[in-house]
Amino acid sequence: GRLGILVARHLKRLERVILGYLEVCDGPEEEARLGILETLQCTIEHAWPRMPCRLPVLLKALLKMMWDVHTDQGSTPERVKATLLQGATDCLILLDHCSKGQVKVLLEGVYSSCEESRVRECIRKVQENT
Repeated sequence: GRLGILVARHLKRLERVILGYLEVCDGPEEEARLGILETLQCTIEHAWPRMPCRLPVLLKALLKMMWDVHTDQGSTPERVKATLLQGATDCLILLDHCSKGQVKVLLEGVYSSCEESRVRECIRKVQENT
């Protein structure tokens, strides 16, 4: 559709915006990060064929965000953290589908070296998703 074409055309700029937002905690309710995860999901769905070449960058940003959320000792409520982790997991699952399982492969190393149970749990969900 038209949106797909528009998204593809602006993908580079959009990606920079998405990556920028993923890096920054914006207060206890994390509205910006939650919004950007939804945007990323839509982007992956609409620009499906263009995603595999962006995997490494997006994967790194999502994992870093998950790590930050998990280790954040600030005022973010548990339910918000859970929603953020779920959103990131959903993005990883979408990315895995559109890259024909490349994400699962890339995550194997992360899983084996990751000690944090919540982040491991998310990675496991991606790996078990078919």
